[in-house]
Amino acid sequence: MNQGYQLRETVYSALFAALIAAGAFIAIPIGPVPIVLQNLFVLLAGLILGPRWGLASVGLYLLMGACGFPVFAGGTGGMGRLLGPTGGYLLGYIPAVLVTGLISERLGRTRFADAAAMVAGSLIVYGAGVPWLKFATNMAWNKAVLAGMVPFIPGDLLKITAGVFAAEIIRKVIK
Repeated sequence: MNQGYQLRETVYSALFAALIAAGAFIAIPIGPVPIVLQNLFVLLAGLILGPRWGLASVGLYLLMGACGFPVFAGGTGGMGRLLGPTGGYLLGYIPAVLVTGLISERLGRTRFADAAAMVAGSLIVYGAGVPWLKFATNMAWNKAVLAGMVPFIPGDLLKITAGVFAAEIIRKVIK
């Protein structure tokens, strides 16, 4: 790889880390898990940057939050957030961005591939977040699913739709 490529991807990774953080400030509290735009930017990082550089952006974002920077939902930060009820969702961003990037790359970066990749990434976030929520709050499974997944599905479908079209536009701009 040439240095120009690495510099460009490093800048894009930092930009996506900032976008993920900005997405956390757009939060609607509806219970133990707020509605946020973070996951849109996490999944877009996978689509646009691919698994490697997408992981770099999510890793940087989580590191900033773990160090106490106010980048998590509601302008919070610190290890307590990673260990609290929403920690599973936050940590779920790591495999979600990897899988989203891999699916998009392998299927050819079409609208269908991007939609499939974002659905898979969203399912991974739920798969990490709901069990964590259940155990962190001592909720019953049905209550954890009702509090940590069901209310988010309509919004996630809108985010996926917007993300597919945004990825198509962003790819043209950054080429």
